[in-house]
Amino acid sequence: MVIKKIAVLRVPHKLNRSFSVSFLLFLLLALFGAFMALPLLYAVNNAFKPLDELFIFPPRFFVNNPTMDNFYDLVALMGNSWVPLSRYIGNTLLITVIGTAGHILLASAAAYPLAKYQFPGSKALFSIVVLSLMFSGHVTAIPNYMVMSWLGWINTHASIIVPSLAFSLGLFLMKQFMEQIPNALLEAAKIDGANEYRIFWNIVMPNVKPAWLTLMILQFPALWGTDGGNFIYSEKLKTLHYALGQITAGGIARAGVGAAVALLLMVVPIALFIISQSSVMQTMATSGLKE
Repeated sequence: MVIKKIAVLRVPHKLNRSFSVSFLLFLLLALFGAFMALPLLYAVNNAFKPLDELFIFPPRFFVNNPTMDNFYDLVALMGNSWVPLSRYIGNTLLITVIGTAGHILLASAAAYPLAKYQFPGSKALFSIVVLSLMFSGHVTAIPNYMVMSWLGWINTHASIIVPSLAFSLGLFLMKQFMEQIPNALLEAAKIDGANEYRIFWNIVMPNVKPAWLTLMILQFPALWGTDGGNFIYSEKLKTLHYALGQITAGGIARAGVGAAVALLLMVVPIALFIISQSSVMQTMATSGLKE
């Protein structure tokens, strides 16, 4: 038997643009990135500015005499509230965690049969989902309130959590990602004896990781920043965003506290985005499957 060895020559890929063009492109992107980071940097500086620097004209971008007084005043004001700060934080975490995780699970479970199975009415159902993307939340606010009132969920956390589960963009995004998974991969798993639930958890969900991480990035800040709206009236059920917003409504004297509040509300969503961004980019680069 003659074994032929075929040597594969790897030719280094050459860019079509010169080094100077690449450097100018990098510089341009860096300038755009710095410009987009200016609001965040300005909010960080404002949180550590004393009152005299907050009202100086023309306003200064960077703080000259950084202080922690704004945060100390915030802690003192929250300490005088008859509802403890831990209650507001707990309510916010409950709504955010359950709403985000529940939406990811529900959207994934609904998208799987739409993406991989043909059944009567599947195209009509997906058309309704796409059509619902055209409507703003303000349009459905009154019907949503009527449904929550009919179910008896007004002034409960369910009035915020349950509507967040029906975020139609999540279903649309998950379906588009699941359609890219080869059917041959699912059929091979069925031949090996895997049932639908195991295929869904062990094959489908890992391969659509960029989709549900993106949903988490989109849904988490929306629920983290909710104040309960017209659904929650009890002070013990209010969220952190509402409590901090009430503090900043005290006028000019609380401008420093308001700057500290703005920074605190921004920290958690930004931290979540930074933590999950690398996973999203890495999974998008390595999860491509082709038949």
